[in-house]
Amino acid sequence: MQNYNLEQFDEKVLDDLSKVAKKSSFMNPELYSKYQVKRGLRDLDGRGVLVGLTEIGEVHSYILDEGEIIQVPGRLIYRGYDIADLVKGFIREDRFGFEECAYLLLFGHLPKQRVLEEFEQLLASYQRLPEDFARDVILKAPSKDIMNTLARSVLALYSFDDNPDDTSINNVLKQCLRLIACFPSLAVYGYQALSHYHGNQSLYIHSPRPELSTAENILSMLRPDSKYSKLEATLLDLALVLHAEHGGGNNSTFVTHVVTSTGTDTYSAMSAAIGALKGPRHGGANIKVVQMFEDIKSQLKDWEDDEEIERYLNRILTKDAFDHSGLIYGIGHAVYSISDPRAVILKEYVAQLAQEKGLEDEFKLYAAVERLAPQVISKSNKMYKGVSANIDFFSGFVYRMLNIPVEMFTPMFAIARIAGWSAHRIEEIVNAGKIIRPAYKSVAPRQNYIKMIERV
Repeated sequence: MQNYNLEQFDEKVLDDLSKVAKKSSFMNPELYSKYQVKRGLRDLDGRGVLVGLTEIGEVHSYILDEGEIIQVPGRLIYRGYDIADLVKGFIREDRFGFEECAYLLLFGHLPKQRVLEEFEQLLASYQRLPEDFARDVILKAPSKDIMNTLARSVLALYSFDDNPDDTSINNVLKQCLRLIACFPSLAVYGYQALSHYHGNQSLYIHSPRPELSTAENILSMLRPDSKYSKLEATLLDLALVLHAEHGGGNNSTFVTHVVTSTGTDTYSAMSAAIGALKGPRHGGANIKVVQMFEDIKSQLKDWEDDEEIERYLNRILTKDAFDHSGLIYGIGHAVYSISDPRAVILKEYVAQLAQEKGLEDEFKLYAAVERLAPQVISKSNKMYKGVSANIDFFSGFVYRMLNIPVEMFTPMFAIARIAGWSAHRIEEIVNAGKIIRPAYKSVAPRQNYIKMIERV
């Protein structure tokens, strides 16, 4: 009884302190306009505040004509190459593209065949985790969130590095390549531990195979029988390519630059980026899309009735349906308006996989929502300036068709984005910039000290 009362006391104190913390932390929204603070580092017109320069990735969504912003179809550019051209190139040549894109992001040019083969061999040699690492670090402390497992595993690798704090380019590049190579194992083993210890499922630990691509290894390690089709591996490889980089301004990549600028080690920088990506506003959106579509499918009587679909989308917008957030997940993007090039590319191949899996009707529903949602939003939003489906709209559907568990959706993002983070870390070190320390203005009134006996 005494312990019970103590717990009640603790909860009461915490509840009271939480109210005080909430009240003392509130900021009058009008102050942001008064002091011209660009919240989220975004201008009122949606443009990002310029905080750095990069040659690695570019996101292009508008042009300026005599000072007027004109929205154009979105483009994503890796080291000067349009992502659409890169995808067409390796798809046409019937090969996987993630390793080639990782090389491009890191080194700035497309590799010749011999150079790419040597790079792939180097990555393969770095796939193996330290002896007993999976058992002692991952399996003995399973987490209910794979992103936390991934971050903890990355930090643990610091202890297995003979020279972890050396920030010379040679050493950092080696560290980054090791992380790119072993991220699939860290994530998949983290899921297998979760599935076994928290889900009471059989434990499968398959070692990565050096002759396989990153996408093939993920499917091979994740599935009990290690089997997959060529189309499945091709779609997963494509998803990895499209997620590998998105300019220096996305949250997790910006975090990589910020943390790297302090001079810290690679493992600390990458674990910080993982923490940023874990946030549902950044890396978890495709999970919400899948959940939203499960709700839509359960509520609609006719998946082909545009009027019924439109009515339900209106209910989502008015917070009467799904999670009552008023958001149609997967529609709209902070940068793209007319189109997200990643979604445009992915959609073409999603249709092929849906046909292989016998899910054509569901794909048609996705296509209908993609077509109708912008119309519904335009009618209800007076500030509407154009929205379109983003990559999260289709990526979750792809992962579900590949039987990738929902707990792995955001880790899949990390497996891809580690290539971009690595390139940006190296770029930050090479250019030896100052520590990134943006200004914050204090608006707290000055106070006189009050003696303890006089406080009320």
